[in-house]
Amino acid sequence: MNLVPTEDEVAIRESVRALCAKFDDGYPRRKFDAGEPATELWDALAGAGYTGILVPQEWGGGGAGMTELAIVIEEVFAGTGTLPAAMVVSAAVAGPLLAKHGTQEQKERWLRKMADGTFIMAFAITEPDAGSNSHELRTTLRRNPDGGYLLSGQKVFISGVESADAVLVVARFRNDDGTLGVPTLCIVDTDCEGFTRQPIAMQFIAPERQWQLFFDNVQVDTDRLIGGENGGMAAVFDGLNPERIAGAAGCLGVGRRALERAATYAKERNVWGVPIGQHQGIAHPLAEAKIGLELAALMTQKAAALQDAGSPAAGEAANIAKYSAAEAAIKAIDTAVQVHGGNGLTLEYGISDLYWFARLARIAPVSREMILNYVAQHSLKLPKSY
Repeated sequence: MNLVPTEDEVAIRESVRALCAKFDDGYPRRKFDAGEPATELWDALAGAGYTGILVPQEWGGGGAGMTELAIVIEEVFAGTGTLPAAMVVSAAVAGPLLAKHGTQEQKERWLRKMADGTFIMAFAITEPDAGSNSHELRTTLRRNPDGGYLLSGQKVFISGVESADAVLVVARFRNDDGTLGVPTLCIVDTDCEGFTRQPIAMQFIAPERQWQLFFDNVQVDTDRLIGGENGGMAAVFDGLNPERIAGAAGCLGVGRRALERAATYAKERNVWGVPIGQHQGIAHPLAEAKIGLELAALMTQKAAALQDAGSPAAGEAANIAKYSAAEAAIKAIDTAVQVHGGNGLTLEYGISDLYWFARLARIAPVSREMILNYVAQHSLKLPKSY
């Protein structure tokens, strides 16, 4: 873990900032109001090679790691106030899973197109009744007497399906005796027979929607299983740490955006003849928010470095990074709103819209309570509480 940014890392930040500068402040809200995904932003990122930054070079990608992708995600959020959901579910989760566990034929079929951004794959694990307990998943695969498998079940709170060409679904095998076996991963096209979706009404402000997915005996051919029938939780978990690191990076970006705007406002807004930022009642909360974001950034950098190194410590670090970044972002945005006063709640100043991603990150992709359970049990060796 190098605390001094490399030339490549500096170049990535500068490049992404220049790319994001082409999108005006009203872009996220316009896309949300129109009910449209952030297609233009995705296309710009794809054109610059960032949507496939984690894909190995032999499959047309950048061959970089989570360290670099985290930089991209942070800078996109900081520069535009939004992020195409596919930068997490496709670029950070589905792509690396396919690269590690897919066959040569599967990589040729899907991964190469994911590298250049022309194919997007959503990721579906969450279910209505399972909550955070991935061992209670009930979406099932059973063998089809006519060949392949049949997929049945439902998923909830799945991001960016409207932009996706396919969904990487976590399911479990239904054994001949009716019991459920190990989880496995399968790829389902979004236009296949038996697959339907329904948008979920959300207060969450983002271009992409959240979806509930329904699978009614969807035909899944054998070559659409990733890691085979016995892929197991190990393959599934390979996608969870990058998802949490990506979420942490997003929180750093929205927190930075809010804090930078609040600091600018505090220097320009004059009351009783002096800038409001001259008062410690304004300056100290902003300084505290800055410290929180910097600490979370260090943890996110550590988590990405451990993930890139293949270290088993990446799980703990990814959880802590996601926890700390979400808390720091919420603090930064709340402080920014307070500094702006009533202006902080107006659309003109663009602060309040940032809150929803940060608040969501306290819940997803894993809740703060489950992270505390993880740290208590695995880091502190305390008795399991659930």
